[in-house]
Amino acid sequence: MKHGKKYVDSAKLIDRSKLYDSAEALELAVSTAKAKFDETVELHVRLGVDSRHADQQVRGAVVLPNGTGKSVRVLALCKGDNVQAALDAGADYAGSDEYVQRIQGEGWMEFDVVIATPDMMGMVGRLGKILGPKGLMPSPKAGTVTPDVAKAVSEAKAGKIEYRLDKTNIIHCPIGKASFGAEKLSENYEALMGAIVKAKPAAAKGQYIRSCVLTTTMGPSVKVSTAKYGV
Repeated sequence: MKHGKKYVDSAKLIDRSKLYDSAEALELAVSTAKAKFDETVELHVRLGVDSRHADQQVRGAVVLPNGTGKSVRVLALCKGDNVQAALDAGADYAGSDEYVQRIQGEGWMEFDVVIATPDMMGMVGRLGKILGPKGLMPSPKAGTVTPDVAKAVSEAKAGKIEYRLDKTNIIHCPIGKASFGAEKLSENYEALMGAIVKAKPAAAKGQYIRSCVLTTTMGPSVKVSTAKYGV
């Protein structure tokens, strides 16, 4: 794959054979983000688990202290007083049957996060084939199925992100924008890594964190040492 001049120049600043500590890696990521737009900084963590086994799944959610830098559109599927509570907390859309029907009948998808109250799950279950493949299906593990809809909406708006393994046992998550600077990104990095370490399944054997890489939207990757986590 042929890379542009900016990428090539940025890649010269990074030693591919070195594992950087997180602070240095984030400084490099920020300094090599040369695009004309505000690049997203992403964390990619390969884990020593097998996602094919239910007892080795790693999934959860964490509120990043400094948010993601992205405005999130929240749909709250709920009834009664919860509708107004969700809207007061900042939900972009809140309601029940009408939104389920719009998603099913019209393919309406103008939202980034779906939060549901437990009493809606019978209806929400019908949306599994639509929301599931897009990673939008509400889940108790991610805190998106909850009786406290207002709290869940507030957290989503504040920068709550969900992390989960893909089929190759890697977690991919945004931790902010290059414009945040290394210090704010570092706080977000520590929050996410702490959550992943805490989520280590009891069935996981051997080295838990196999590798950790930081990338920006258009820039080269930087390998990060995770020795301090001791897992």
